[in-house]
Amino acid sequence: MAYNRGMTASDTHRQCDLAIVGGGAAGVLVALQALRHAERPSRIVLFEPASVLAEGIAYATPWPEHLLNVPAGKMSGLPDQPADFLDYLIDSEAIADVPREVLAEQFVPRRHYAAYLRQRLEQARERSVAVLEVVEQPVFALVPHAQGVQLRLDDDVTWSAQRVVLACGNSMRPLPVPGADALPPAQAVEAWDYDGVRVLAGDDDLAIIGSGLSMADSVVALAAAGHRGRIFVLSRHALLPLPQAHGASVTFDPQPLLAMSLRQRMRELRAQADAAVARGIPWQSVMDRVRPMGQALWLSLSEADQRRFLRHVVRYWDVHRHRIAESVHAQVAELERRGQLQRHRARLDTLLVQESGLQLHGRSPDGGLPPLTVGAVINATGVETHALSMRNPLIRQLLADGHARPGPHGLGLDTTVEEGGLIDGHGQPQPAIRVVGSLRIGTLWESLAIPELRVQAEQAARRSLG
Repeated sequence: MAYNRGMTASDTHRQCDLAIVGGGAAGVLVALQALRHAERPSRIVLFEPASVLAEGIAYATPWPEHLLNVPAGKMSGLPDQPADFLDYLIDSEAIADVPREVLAEQFVPRRHYAAYLRQRLEQARERSVAVLEVVEQPVFALVPHAQGVQLRLDDDVTWSAQRVVLACGNSMRPLPVPGADALPPAQAVEAWDYDGVRVLAGDDDLAIIGSGLSMADSVVALAAAGHRGRIFVLSRHALLPLPQAHGASVTFDPQPLLAMSLRQRMRELRAQADAAVARGIPWQSVMDRVRPMGQALWLSLSEADQRRFLRHVVRYWDVHRHRIAESVHAQVAELERRGQLQRHRARLDTLLVQESGLQLHGRSPDGGLPPLTVGAVINATGVETHALSMRNPLIRQLLADGHARPGPHGLGLDTTVEEGGLIDGHGQPQPAIRVVGSLRIGTLWESLAIPELRVQAEQAARRSLG
């Protein structure tokens, strides 16, 4: 792409109208919308240290076995063009010889999505009155001031922006065991190190910590690379993601859920799922029916019920809400049926380095988990959501300097509900800084998937250049 990439330390014109921090899917969607909606010449600068845009954690995989968890027809990055991703797949011939109506229902490889976002960004750049530049450096500090926000990079380089959008994306939780950081890289691999996971394939037994979406990614990657050893999956609940399904839609009105308590809502959803199955309709259609109301459902819960949800319900909600392609689920289930994949409901307690490999000790509810000896462990514990545990230096700086505070229940950063304005340590919104994506989880809960990201990106872009 023909972007102006980076500035030197001697550049004296480090000012911009809009600074976007983060160049994964969320940041690229903001840049795309800013270019589309700019009504006057503006300078937009996107800060992203990675050399390739749009390849955040979710979409960086080059491997065909890693599929989108949503059918292609529902993955448009543009709220006003719901079939845009589908149009891209057909026009670019990324998926050949598949009829449009069939392709719309398919779960295509995730690698296509980053390419789609980059192409749409380039097209918007060519048509826009605004200019987009990419600075391949991380931002280590943000300091609001009367005229906007100062951004500090390394080597004392600073920028000044009238508006900033934080789109930092996701980071993995560390392995929940002392000493994990000291393990050799070949024995402890992040699930989002897609190439690193494949390298582990062989005859040795392996352990995956966590049983969610990242676990499924790791399992299908190991299978594709010809892994022959056993795969031990350890997690507190040992619940696997459930599959998507095709079938008729339910028609019940979900609006009454908003007035119910958490307990009432769960009973109602179970009743609706049972009724759907009795009529030959997949239970998944009930979750699809309430999917657009995810943020409203969270915001309408009392604080006490939100806490109960996080303590008792969240893992069961996740496996029903964040489902995987049917083919991926079938592959994981078959490996478990054959005994190559073994689930253990247990907390990882200790990791010991021995000549024979790593010895894992876990605590299970019945106390019956024997030590497991494996060649390596894969960290699939998922996205870090607690602000005070995030390892991003910029997030730590914002919290330490009082420019931000943790969101409700300590999740993400606190923001205004409607506009995503960052709220500082004194509870005051900062109009020059808006937040997009996973950092808004405590306020909105549903804030990680493309349907939320594309709306937030458009809103942030319009308001930041308005």
